[in-house]
Formats: sequence, C-alpha cells, structure tokens
Amino acid sequence: MKRITIYDVAKEADVSLATVSRVINGSEVVREDTRVKVQEAIEKLGYKPNAIAQGLALQKTTTIALIVPEASFFYTGQIINGLIDVAKIYKYNIVLHTATEGIIEMNDIIETIIKSRVDGVVIFNDKLSKNELNTLTRYQVPIVVIGNKMSDDTIGSVYVDYSKLVYDFTTKYLNKGITDIALVEDRKNPAMIKQLFDGISRAFADAGKSFDNYIEIPKDYRSSYLFLQEYFESHKHELVITYRDSQAMAVLNTAAENNIRIPEDMEVVCILDSKYNAMARPQISGFKIPDYDLGAVAMRVMTKMLHDEDEVIDKEIELSYIYSPRKSTK
Repeated sequence: MKRITIYDVAKEADVSLATVSRVINGSEVVREDTRVKVQEAIEKLGYKPNAIAQGLALQKTTTIALIVPEASFFYTGQIINGLIDVAKIYKYNIVLHTATEGIIEMNDIIETIIKSRVDGVVIFNDKLSKNELNTLTRYQVPIVVIGNKMSDDTIGSVYVDYSKLVYDFTTKYLNKGITDIALVEDRKNPAMIKQLFDGISRAFADAGKSFDNYIEIPKDYRSSYLFLQEYFESHKHELVITYRDSQAMAVLNTAAENNIRIPEDMEVVCILDSKYNAMARPQISGFKIPDYDLGAVAMRVMTKMLHDEDEVIDKEIELSYIYSPRKSTK
C-alpha cells in the first residue's frame, strides 16, 4: 500500500526536498509563490506532514490503535478481548484511545495517533457514515470500522446488519397476523434507530402495509421513562421494540404502572441484548450480538490489509446473531 511521502510532494511541486521541509516547518525564507505551490501539492496528494512526523519515513511499529467511544464501554469489553487475542497471535500491540461524539474529534484523535506511526487503526463506531469516513482516507493508513458496512482502498469493516435483523423479526410477527408493532426512539443512537426504522418499514411495505407506530421522545422530556409513563396511559401495542436494555426496562416498568401486562397484553423486545435483560422481571427477549467475534474478525481483516496477502481480501464482513426469547415475549 503506497503512502504519500515528502518525496512525492517535492516531485509534484517541482521543488527540492529542503524547500518542502521549510514550508512544512513554517520557515520564512520561502517565497510566497513557492509556498503556495507546495501547499497545493500537499493538499492534492493528501500528504499529512504533521501526522507523519515531519520528514521521517514511516516505519512499522507492530502497533494497532483502537478507538472506542466513551459511551460504548459497556458494549465493547468482549470486542476488545477478541481483538487483543488475535493481535497476540500476529505479534501486534494494541493501544486504546477513547473518543466522545463527533467526526471532528475523531479526526483529531487519528491525527495524534498517526504521529506515533501506528500500522493501522480500528474504530468501533456504528454511527459514522461513509461520507464521514471519507475524511479519514487521506491518512494512507489501513482502517477497519466495527459497526458499519463500508469499504475503500484503505478501509474495511465488520458489522451486523441490524436493518436485516429487525426486518426478519418483524416479518415473522406480520406473518402471524400481529401488525400493531411499535419502535421506541433512542435519541442517543439516531443512526442505529434509522437502521431499525428502515428494516421495520421494509417489512411492512413488503406485507402491503405501512409502519406508523414510531414512538418519538419529545426533546422537552429528559428521559424516555418520563415520556413513556404518560404514553402508556393512552396507548398499548402488541409488540414494542427498543434498541437498548434501559429503554426496554422503561417500557416494562411504565407498562406495569399503567396495568399493561407483559407479555399477555404487550410483548417487548430489546435489540441489543445484555446481562441486564436476563435480570429484569419479566426477563427481556433480545438478540445476542457476537461481540468477541466482531473484535477478532476486525483484527484479522487488519492483518490481511497490512500484509497484502495474495488472496482477495473481503473488506466487508457481515456477522450473524442469535435471538434469545425470554419472558417478555409469548
């Protein structure tokens, strides 16, 4: 995999290496027209002088950077374990970095990471879009995304197709004649909710129906629980789908407060299963996502990208899931 170097910039701008180095380091002895020409070459080629240790050639460090959003710690423990286990096999070190929301901070973090000359970057983030990831391709470093389906020359991905998951699940209920199905909005995970909404809507459309029971949480409510307390005073559905366990528990509790029996009067399913779903009463049905495998497969994809193996590399790998029916469904 070719990385853009200072030599490429010098050739593109038709100047010496010393001139490029002076421009990179902000020297005042460079003529303005020459400075502009070098800067244009840097921009055109996507060279990152600050990120690639100005003037130093990249060297292998056998280090992979892993970026994990702070809000996802609960769901990433097994992902990290899987990634580390495979990294050990191939003699790679893992350096963990945390991030809050937003592609801007993600870019800043990656900029810092690449200064340390890592061999590759693994990002766990199911909210990044393909357009947002395009801003990362200029770094010329292999990137594997856990959570979203996307690929490019320097980007691979390992993911679970949540839209297909909920499509198949909804279709089973529709085939049983159960059509009063609702999805609870999750303001913390809009990208995921969009996948779920699209999957449910497709299932309804294929059945010749329209999906109308999207439960939006008004912005003036501090939590889903407070809104659902009022919502279930006048609403009841045959099946309610949530993304996170905390929202599923909010549905259980607010339904009970309004004398709605689970699952006799209303079934509840949580897409992202967790140990807390089994602790709730009644226990909540959900989907077991292969967390460990997500990390292990992501690291394997990274090693293939790094070593340019002769085999054709599948850069978009979809993993399956297991439905765990419990007491919140019939």
